[in-house]
Amino acid sequence: MISAGIHAYIIPSEDAHQSEYPSDYDLRRKYISGLSGSYGLAVVTRDQAAVWTDGRYFLQAEGELDCNWILMKMGESGVPSSTEWVISVLASTTNAKVGAYPFLINSGNWISYDTALSKESITMTPTSEDLVGKIWTTGRPQEPNSPINALPMKFAGRSWQDKIGDMHKAMEEKEVDAMIVTGLLNLRAADIAYNPFFLSYIIVEKQGNATTLYIKNAATKLTQNQTDTETTEKLYQHLNTGTNGDCTGRTGLCVTVLEYDPVAVQEKVRTVANSDATQMVMVSFSCNHALSSVIPEAKRLRENTPVAIAKAKKNEVERNGMRNSHKRDAVALITFMAELEKKVKSNVYMTEVSAALDLKTERMKGLYNRGLSFNSISAVGSNGAIIHYSPSNLTNKQITTSEMYLLDSGGQYLDGTTDVTRTFHFGTPSKYEKECYTRVLMGQVDLARFKFAKTKFGPYGREIDAIARRPLWEVGLQYRHGTGHGIGMFLSVHEGPGRISLSHAPFESDSPLDDGQFFSDEPGYYEDEQFGIRLENIFMVKEVETTYKFPNTTFLGFETVTLVPYEPSLINYDLLSQSQVDWINAYHKRIMDTIGEELRGNKPEAYNWVAARTRPITRTVSSSTVTYPSFALLSTILISLFVWV
Repeated sequence: MISAGIHAYIIPSEDAHQSEYPSDYDLRRKYISGLSGSYGLAVVTRDQAAVWTDGRYFLQAEGELDCNWILMKMGESGVPSSTEWVISVLASTTNAKVGAYPFLINSGNWISYDTALSKESITMTPTSEDLVGKIWTTGRPQEPNSPINALPMKFAGRSWQDKIGDMHKAMEEKEVDAMIVTGLLNLRAADIAYNPFFLSYIIVEKQGNATTLYIKNAATKLTQNQTDTETTEKLYQHLNTGTNGDCTGRTGLCVTVLEYDPVAVQEKVRTVANSDATQMVMVSFSCNHALSSVIPEAKRLRENTPVAIAKAKKNEVERNGMRNSHKRDAVALITFMAELEKKVKSNVYMTEVSAALDLKTERMKGLYNRGLSFNSISAVGSNGAIIHYSPSNLTNKQITTSEMYLLDSGGQYLDGTTDVTRTFHFGTPSKYEKECYTRVLMGQVDLARFKFAKTKFGPYGREIDAIARRPLWEVGLQYRHGTGHGIGMFLSVHEGPGRISLSHAPFESDSPLDDGQFFSDEPGYYEDEQFGIRLENIFMVKEVETTYKFPNTTFLGFETVTLVPYEPSLINYDLLSQSQVDWINAYHKRIMDTIGEELRGNKPEAYNWVAARTRPITRTVSSSTVTYPSFALLSTILISLFVWV
């Protein structure tokens, strides 16, 4: 820092592509601070160090940070923002400079830092090199460099040529001459753990319909055999380019493929942007400052790119793929849970780690499975209160009949990405635990049932988040995370630009809810040092029928694609309204109608397990008394099952 002439240095969590889950090579913030959670920001001055994170990681951070670090709990009363803290620390420093590596910070954040700091005569300064990388000389993992496979049309639904055609039309409408994008060419790889991504840049130019892709080890990857059994084309064939990545002499749309070099990409962007023929260049809100800054401000359009909007709004093939992948995923999870409950109640030693490994094994048996979509959160008792807990041999707890068990997991399939959370108790839960679980369930059901009018102004996810919180708010409870995130189709388990979250103020990249988008519906409640409860389904925004037809108005609602039943032993049925009971009954019936026969024929233990949990809840009209499958009945079914086995 001294040799770079700066007084503070900002270390974000993201890589040069603003990945939520960077490769191990890019975990700079974790390396410097010790905090392993996916979200955080570190700032180091010449004599102090602080790290900011949100409520998902408060407990985790307290256990991982050493005494050299100040933990800043974002959103808590009296906690300064990173810029406020830097301003206070450098208040007495003359000509103070705050540095950051411009490839690692998106342009919007850079502008925010620069604006706030300049008001206090502090200069935001780009460093010519990554300072963490400069000192991380031993034990650093290799840079990712995985093979790239083409995604067949039966999964993608639309060709990359059609997608580029859409981009050209959008560029015409926006009067844009070039775009810097990713995720356009129906390609998948494994550079990022749990995400089928590869590090790359794509520049789409209107002039000459030119599209240029920058990838690592381009010469080899263009001609190597595909590594996925469902893929038949080599990369150069898929992209209609030459074996050397050159489009000379090619007919039809072609992609020029060049070696991944961030500095070369920056110079290409500078050249295109400063050309007299270029009037406007579109970049996403997440474009890093190094690229964005070489585009003259008058020519720079920062928006959600057409690629981001199209990726979120799935086509019909992708929608059906998401439905089908969730069916297979439900079969895997239900099969696993039936076996796990049997083992726990038979006093077989099962732990958070062993359960997560068993579930991974079961999930990967499924058709088109390509691994997990994130590291499973398998959490017993107090560990469940750590919202994004990651089981390890150091924290591993046994799964027993005396504590809650929270399981948040998901899979990657060629036709979809899944993410599902259920909370269990294999013994006798307390009255308070049952109430907390039931109120979380009520919130999830209420949001899933919600219908709303589509307008040119929204709605946005933040405007409906409170629906899921209301049953908890009624008794003074709350959770410190958003209610829903977008999810990709064999892409990221967390996908933008939209989200359902009161935990975030309106942000510039936010996008209104629209038909064909998929989101999670995941309220929760977490009692520090005691237990955690979360219920998560994935649902799709879709047009819905209504009793009446208001003129020229489309109404939207949700189709839940997750197919995993709830835990009867944790439900206080007296708290449920009739409409909530009706929704749960319909949901459970759909589970049995969709996967029941498959389970009955191939997995009888799993069938009995799910059948016990999907028995209808009935309510007599005169007294509004609820009758439901008692825990004793469930136990009887399970005991007879164990005897049969």
